[in-house]
Amino acid sequence: MRFLPAITCFLATLTVSAQEYYLFVGTYTTGKSKGIYVYKFNSNNGELQWISNTDSSANPSFLATAPNGKYLYAVNETGRDQPGRVSAYSFDKKEGKLSLLNQQLSGGDDPCFVTTDQSGKWVIVGNYSGGNLSAFPVNKDGSLAPYSQLIQHKGSGANKQRQEKAHVHSTFFSPDYRHVLTPDLGMDKVMIYAFDPSQKRPLSPAATPYAASTPGSGPRHLAFHPNRKYAYLIEELTGTVRAFNYNRGMLNSFQTIATHPDSYKGQPGSADIHVSPDGKFLYASNRGDENNIAIFSIDPANGRLTSVGYQPVPGATPRNFMIDPTGKYLLVANQKTSNIVIYRRDMKTGLLQPTLQQVDVPNPVCLQMLPK
Repeated sequence: MRFLPAITCFLATLTVSAQEYYLFVGTYTTGKSKGIYVYKFNSNNGELQWISNTDSSANPSFLATAPNGKYLYAVNETGRDQPGRVSAYSFDKKEGKLSLLNQQLSGGDDPCFVTTDQSGKWVIVGNYSGGNLSAFPVNKDGSLAPYSQLIQHKGSGANKQRQEKAHVHSTFFSPDYRHVLTPDLGMDKVMIYAFDPSQKRPLSPAATPYAASTPGSGPRHLAFHPNRKYAYLIEELTGTVRAFNYNRGMLNSFQTIATHPDSYKGQPGSADIHVSPDGKFLYASNRGDENNIAIFSIDPANGRLTSVGYQPVPGATPRNFMIDPTGKYLLVANQKTSNIVIYRRDMKTGLLQPTLQQVDVPNPVCLQMLPK
């Protein structure tokens, strides 16, 4: 019995450790921003503590962490006279610091999304103004080789101001990592590619190469349900969520629902979308005149959404948000007001409860977490 206190202490230490995460914040480097910021997040109390930031990095707007936690990848959202790039960093988990490994041209202007496969051997980037996506092999040291494949989208949409050409807005791996789903805001389509990591050019058109959205809707981001049967698409220009049945690279739409009340007459500006870890609720952010988080319950029997309510955000332009891995908190990055706001989630109702936790970060546009 003499070992019981020691074992209890050890288990308690593990529990505390499991509740701490690194939070990476991608920003636009206008004004005072230095690039990527690293915080420690405590999911026991929702507190954020600054750890470090990069010295300088041009518009590292969207981030992705490698599966092994040793590397981080960031798009550098620039274009025209300063071609878009993607950067690779090593991450020292002990010190909480990033070190630049290298940069590569992204293959198009204004890269706005980056993701990695489950092996960490491939990085996929979406170039918004370029209207294309690129696949990068990852070297053994975590740095990036030049892209080995570039896929150009061609097409336009009903909104002549925003959909004059293809605009790749994101590149999501399917839950089994056998497909890459690419919402294209300009084409009103989610383009679907089969993914074979053993090939030099890993992407090829899927058997059903795309799923169409309503003309003028502007597909932006995707979120998969934990059961892998449903996928939810946020449509920026119409402020709607489109729900799909998902099966082996195929999307079949079964519902479209607004992210705002019927009485709302302003300009939609939906941005991000996430499903809670327990699969019971879906959240979507609205910018523009709304500046809120729309909350939906998910019917476990068929995946259909029902509006629960709207949480006003103290700030402007909630471009990106995330739910922490424990599901206890929802963190919102307000781009224009340069603040990150933290809410506690009610697990039963899905509603958000404001906390006193809020930090100032210049122009935050992406949040990613990694276990500490």
